[in-house]
Amino acid sequence: MTTSALPLDEATFENPFVEELRGEVSGNKGSRQVPGYHYSRVTPTPVRDPQLLAWSEELGDYLGLAEPVARGAATAILAGNILLPSMKPFAARYGGHQFGNWAGQLGDGRAISLGQVVATDGTRQEIQLKGAGPTPYSRRADGRAVLRSSVREFLCSEAMHHLGVPTTRALSLVETGDQVVRDMFYDGNARPEPGAIVARVAPTFVRFGSFQILAAQGEIDNLRALADYVIHHHYPELGAPSPEVYVRWFAEIARRTAVMVAHWMTMGFVHGVLNTDNMSILGLTIDYGPYGWLEPYDPDWTPNTTDFGGRRYAFGQQPRIGMWNLMALAQALGPLVADPQALRAGLDIYAETFADTEHALWLRKLGLTAHDPASDRALTEALPAVLAEAGVDMTVFFRQLSHLPPALLAADAQQENLFNELLAQAAYSTAPGADLALREWLHRYALRLQQESAQPEAVRESMLGANPKYVLRNYLAQLAIEAAETGDLTKLDTLFEVLKTPFAEHPAHEELAAKRPEWAQDKPGSATLSCSS
Repeated sequence: MTTSALPLDEATFENPFVEELRGEVSGNKGSRQVPGYHYSRVTPTPVRDPQLLAWSEELGDYLGLAEPVARGAATAILAGNILLPSMKPFAARYGGHQFGNWAGQLGDGRAISLGQVVATDGTRQEIQLKGAGPTPYSRRADGRAVLRSSVREFLCSEAMHHLGVPTTRALSLVETGDQVVRDMFYDGNARPEPGAIVARVAPTFVRFGSFQILAAQGEIDNLRALADYVIHHHYPELGAPSPEVYVRWFAEIARRTAVMVAHWMTMGFVHGVLNTDNMSILGLTIDYGPYGWLEPYDPDWTPNTTDFGGRRYAFGQQPRIGMWNLMALAQALGPLVADPQALRAGLDIYAETFADTEHALWLRKLGLTAHDPASDRALTEALPAVLAEAGVDMTVFFRQLSHLPPALLAADAQQENLFNELLAQAAYSTAPGADLALREWLHRYALRLQQESAQPEAVRESMLGANPKYVLRNYLAQLAIEAAETGDLTKLDTLFEVLKTPFAEHPAHEELAAKRPEWAQDKPGSATLSCSS
C-alpha cells in the first residue's frame, strides 16, 4: 500500500458528469421513462450488514485509497450505506440494441456512480457501485446483484487488466448481508442467494447506447452535449468539438474497439452479451456477465444460455458484432455531422485495425517478428480453423507451444514427438485424424521459426510473456463462488492472487492451469451461464 493512501471516507469526489450534463433531480427511484435527461440523481439503498470480501490492492494504490477494514466506514461507503458530502450519486440513462433488436430506454438499473476521484497519475476515475439498489432504470427489477455474479465481475475485471486487455476495473467486493431472489436459468426455479456489490472503476461508463437513446428520442441538443462532454474529458487530443472532430472521434472509437476485440480473439475470451448498451465509448471491456473462456477451441461457442438459439454473440461472431454495434453508433451520431456518410471511414478503420492488430498479436503469441507479410498472414489466418478442427484447449496449447522453440530448432528429428506431447496435453478431442491439419500447420510454423534471428531461448521467453498460463475459466470461478457462499474465501483469494500474474509459472498452483475437468462440462456456472445476476 502506498504511504500516501487515504481512507475512502476521507477522499474527495468530483462530479463533472452531473455538473456539466442535464439530469433529473427528483430522487424518485421508481421505474419509469426519463425523457430529456442524461442521468437521474439517485442514492444507493442501504444494506443490512456490509462486509468487505475482496479488495484490489493494486487498483486501490493507483487511486490513492487505503484498503478498508472488513467492517467500517469505508466498507459502508463501498456498500452504498454512507455517502460523502462531495458525492453526487447518479444513474445514467441509455438505450440499446439487445440481441439485434432495439430495446428503447435501458439505463443503469442497478449501478449507481458515486463520482470521480483523482488517481495518482492525475487522471480522473469514476467509481460505480453495481448492485446498489433500484433506480428509475431498473425496469421492475430490484437493483441488486448476487454474490455469484459479483465474484465473477470482480475477478474477471482484474484478470483481464493483468492480461493486458482493455477493460474496466474492479476495486472491491462487498457482501451485503441481504438475500436476493434470482432465477439463475429463467426456468422457474428462483431461490434466495447472498447479495453483493462490486465497486467498479473506469474513466467513464458512457456507452454506445448512451448516444442511441438520445438520437432515437430526437434529443439532438442532449446528444451534442454528451458528445462534447466525452470529447472534452476523454478525447481532448482531438481538439474542440466540431462536425469534423465528431468524424475523427468516431474513427478513434472504432480503432479502440477493434484493438479490444482483437485481444479477445487472441486470448480466447467470449463476452457473451455484446448488446450496444454493453459497449464502452472508450473501447474497454465492460459489463462482465455470462462471459467465458474457450476451452475446446470452438468459434460457435457461447457461454450465454440466452444466446443458444441464434449464437449471435458466439466467439467467432465477435469481430462482426463489433462492426454491427459501431454501425448503430454511427447512425446515432449522424445528426452531429454534415454528411453522415463521412462516418463510414471509421468503419473501414475498424476493419483494418482489427485485422492488423489480430495479426500482430498472433505473431507475438508465436514468437515471430514480421518477415514476409503475405506468408505470415497465411500462417496466422490458417490457425483458427486448425485449432477448431483439433478441438484443443487454446490456453494450454499456446502455453505449451511457448516452451518448444529451443527444442524445435535444435532437433528436426524430434519434431513429431514434440507435437505428440503438445497435443496430448492440449487436446480434448480423441477423434482419429482430428489433429492432422493442426500437425501440418505446426510443421509450417517450425519452418517459419527457423527464419527468426533471435536466440531460441529469447523466443521462448517472449512467447511465455504473451501466452498466459492462467485464465479465469468458468469452473474455477464457480468453485470460488461455491466456497465463498459458505464463508470460505480461500479459493477466491488464491485465484485472485494467481490471476494478477497470469504469465508466471506458480508451481504451487498448477491445478489452476488445468483443462476443464469432465465434471464441469455441463455443470451450471462451470460451462454456461445466463444473464441472471
